[in-house]
Amino acid sequence: MEFILEVAKAEQIENICDLVNLAYRGESGWTKETNLVGGDRSNVNEIQGYLSNPNAHLLVAVVDGEITSCVCIEKDGDRAYIGFFAVHPKLQGAGVGKEILHQAESYASTKLNAKKYIMVVVSQRTELIAYYERRGYIRTGDIQKYPNHLNVGIPLEERL
Repeated sequence: MEFILEVAKAEQIENICDLVNLAYRGESGWTKETNLVGGDRSNVNEIQGYLSNPNAHLLVAVVDGEITSCVCIEKDGDRAYIGFFAVHPKLQGAGVGKEILHQAESYASTKLNAKKYIMVVVSQRTELIAYYERRGYIRTGDIQKYPNHLNVGIPLEERL
């Protein structure tokens, strides 16, 4: 299968929402965080916000008509915030995430002239942090409280 990122379209919003909630809060896949955070990871309003934000670039990979992965890159000066990164659980562990992340970084460099990539990860997700470190990301030590105000789930532990 070939996975190529393309700019998301408004008619894909519901499917993107379903994918993100499945990847983060579903019952399978190694990227789920159901033991740390409850509730939905995303909603239609959040995705509409990305699509209407001129500094946000929401990208999806579609295979056989199905959205298999997504990522959002938000430009901030010469930095690119990479987030909203999801791969369908049935494809996790097969190198798809590595390929999508590489394409997102390439997009950020070539299309947005980004010199630095920034990612925010729940600090208790040690296996996910290790995954990003293997790809060259470095911890900054900047640890913040869980962003309850963003409506991206409810921490199940106070330490988030």
